[in-house]
Amino acid sequence: MADHPLNIFQVAGRAMTAQLVRMNTTASNLANAGVVSGSAADAYKTMKPVFRTEFDKATGLSTVNVESIVQAGNAPVKRYDPSNPLADKDGNVFEAAVDETRELVDMMETARNYQNNVEVMQTAKSLILDTLKLGR
Repeated sequence: MADHPLNIFQVAGRAMTAQLVRMNTTASNLANAGVVSGSAADAYKTMKPVFRTEFDKATGLSTVNVESIVQAGNAPVKRYDPSNPLADKDGNVFEAAVDETRELVDMMETARNYQNNVEVMQTAKSLILDTLKLGR
């Protein structure tokens, strides 16, 4: 954490960065839904960011950071498809087990969270400008 106190713009900015990572992993998950592979090990696995909240004692503000991105969700689905060129010796392919409905819900929630932080920054900016106008 920084040696100087955080301000509202830094807090909202970090939250927006975290939501952008979440949006990118969700987009990747959706893009890989239904993709097949020749082995369970090679099949696409759903990714999710892990967030870490940090408390700034000087300001009393909490920030969020992306700690890591992990594989989550169900194991790939084994499906018998001997005509598929990716099929293993037993004729099976492994399909990415991406829950598209959940990913779409995550995407809408992420977009709302991002927008909320944009509004926080706009409100803070407006308040600062109004305060400066008082001094004139």
